[in-house]
Amino acid sequence: MATNQTAKPTLRVNLDVHPLTRAMRDGRVTTDLVTLDYCGPSPAHNGFKAMLQDDAYDAGELAIVTFLQAKAYGKPFVLLPVPVLGRLQHHCAVYNARYGVIGPKDIEGTKVGVRSYAQTTGLWIRGVLQHEYGVDPARVQWTTLEDGHLAEYADPAGCERLPHGASIAQRMLDGELAAALLGAPDMPKDPDVRTLIPDAHEAAKDWFAREGVVPINHMFVVHEALSKQRPDIVRELYRMLAASRALAHDLPSIFPPIGLEANRKCLQLAIDWAMEQKIIARRLSVDELFDDVTATL
Repeated sequence: MATNQTAKPTLRVNLDVHPLTRAMRDGRVTTDLVTLDYCGPSPAHNGFKAMLQDDAYDAGELAIVTFLQAKAYGKPFVLLPVPVLGRLQHHCAVYNARYGVIGPKDIEGTKVGVRSYAQTTGLWIRGVLQHEYGVDPARVQWTTLEDGHLAEYADPAGCERLPHGASIAQRMLDGELAAALLGAPDMPKDPDVRTLIPDAHEAAKDWFAREGVVPINHMFVVHEALSKQRPDIVRELYRMLAASRALAHDLPSIFPPIGLEANRKCLQLAIDWAMEQKIIARRLSVDELFDDVTATL
C-alpha cells in the first residue's frame, strides 16, 4: 500500500459479490484514484482470519461481530458507515418438527447448534430470543463447528465443539440438536424444518416496525494506516460503495441504510448484546468504531 499522496496504490480487497457490491465487482463503478485487487476468497468470511491475523487485506467486508472483537483487541481497522449485508434474523433459528413442535423457551436445557459462537447471525438471533421471548442463553448448550476469527478470543463456558467435518444442519435433522441457528447457505431444504419463532417473518417485520433496526451482518472496513495516510482513497471507496448500492436493484426491501447516525442504534445494540453474550470483554462506544475520516462520510 503506497503512502505517497500522488501515487496510485493497489489495495488488497476482501469483498464478495453481493447485491450492494456487484457494480463494483463487475466494473460498472470504477475509480482512477486506486487499483482494487479483489483477491479475497468467496465466501468472504473465509478471509476474515487472514485480514485480522495476517494483515492480508487493506480493506473489505467484515462481519460486525468480528469487527467489534477486532476493535476490542486493538486491531488496526476502522469502520466505514456502509453495511454490505444485513437482514431480519428471526427465521434463522430452526428445528426439526419430526421430533415434536417446540417454541423458543423449549431450547433451554438442550443443545443448539451454530457454526461459531461469535458468528454474527448467532449474536442477533440469541439476542432476539432473549429479549423478545425470554430465553436465557446461559441455559443453552451452544454446540459449534469453528472458533472465532480472533486468536485472542475463546468461547464462553457452556460451549462445546463438534468434531471436524460435522454438520450442524444434519445433526439438527437427526435429532441430536434441538435447534440450529443457520444462515441461508446452510439452511436445509426439508419440509419438517420449521422456524423456532412462530410466524418468524411476520414477527421480524413487527420487531422492525417497533425497533427501526435491520441487523447488520457485514460492514466495510479499511486499515487504519490507509485512513491516516490516504483519506482521499477512503472517501473514494465510500463514493464507490454508495454508487454501487444505487445501482443494486435487487437489494431486499428491508436493508440497512448508509451512514453513521442511520446505523447508530443498530451498532449500539450489537455492542450491548455482544457484551451480554460474552463475545467482547470491553464495552465499546459506537463512535470509537470510526475515525475522524470515516465518521464524517
